[in-house]
Order: sequence, then C-alpha cells, then structure tokens
Amino acid sequence: MGTAQPRRGNTRQRIQDVALELFSEHGYEKTSLREIAEKLEVTKAALYYHFKTKEDIVISLFEDLCRPIDELIAWAKEQPRTVETKQEVIRRYHESLRSAEDLFRFMQENQATVRELSVGLRFKERMLDLYDLLKEDDADLVDQVRCLTALFAMHAGVFAMQNLAGDPEDKRKAVLRVATELVTAANPPGRRPA
Repeated sequence: MGTAQPRRGNTRQRIQDVALELFSEHGYEKTSLREIAEKLEVTKAALYYHFKTKEDIVISLFEDLCRPIDELIAWAKEQPRTVETKQEVIRRYHESLRSAEDLFRFMQENQATVRELSVGLRFKERMLDLYDLLKEDDADLVDQVRCLTALFAMHAGVFAMQNLAGDPEDKRKAVLRVATELVTAANPPGRRPA
C-alpha cells in the first residue's frame, strides 16, 4: 500500500486544502463557500464546478483518507490472522495516516459536525473493522482494550503529539512502536489464530 493515494486534480486538491485550513481555523459552521472561493481567488461558480456544498468537500476528504484504509482492510481479510499480519496492519494504517494530519485536526476540532455528517459513521465503521482485524474473537477484555488503544494511539499521534518536544519523524516512530507493542501484547505467541 505504501504512501497515501495521490490526490486527483490540482484544483480539487487546492479547494480541499484551503477548505480544511479554514474549517480548522474558523470551524466548519462558520466557514462559507464564499470564503473558500475568496481565499482561493476564484469565483463561487468555479468552486461549484468541483463542489456544490461544504459537505461535499468534507466527504471528498474522507473518501481520499478512506481509500487506502479500505484497501488495507480488504488485504488484511485475505491474510492469515497471525501476529505478523496484525503488526503489518498497524504499520500500513500508520502510513496511511501520514497525509491525514489536517483532517484529523478538523475531526478533533469539529466533532459535532463530523457526528452529524455521514462521513463520521463511515469512518467509525472502518475503525471497528480494523479493530476486529487486530483482536482475536476470544480476546479477553484487557487484550481488546490493547487493540483499541493501538488505534487511538495512532490517531493521537496525528494531532496530539505536535505539542511534545522532539523531531516529528521520531514521534511518528514512537507512536508506531507503542501501537505495535500493544497489538503484539494482545496477541501473545502460542495463541492460535481464529
């Protein structure tokens, strides 16, 4: 899977980037399409050519984020349920999040909006799919929490780690290490794959 999927069309990407910046700065509700067009120095008609509503922009951002996650889930479902596969799921998911830092900040700062939009539910469903791939069916509560925490650690690493001192790449590696250790601890040697 490697790095995130390339985004289609430079104008579409510019609209997404500027909208996400304004949504994060001012909030989703307080940002208008007119403001997005002004910041881009285009007419509203030019903006409408690509996106009719703010929700269309947010949906497109989530679709871009979820495409590699969907590919990862499909790949993982075809693999043996070994600890090595689960470690690879964590590594690939971590890699897919690298280009999503601004989107995760938006999600954190606009939680009510994300819950109201259909994208919030779809993203939650993907997180539950990943969680199911990381844990064993007979996992005890502690191991279930380890698997959930591994996912949350990576999400926290996207936006919360910015407040910690240190090299960004070192922080990313630390987050991946902690998430991998949690998944490994939840799937000890000797446990038979389901």
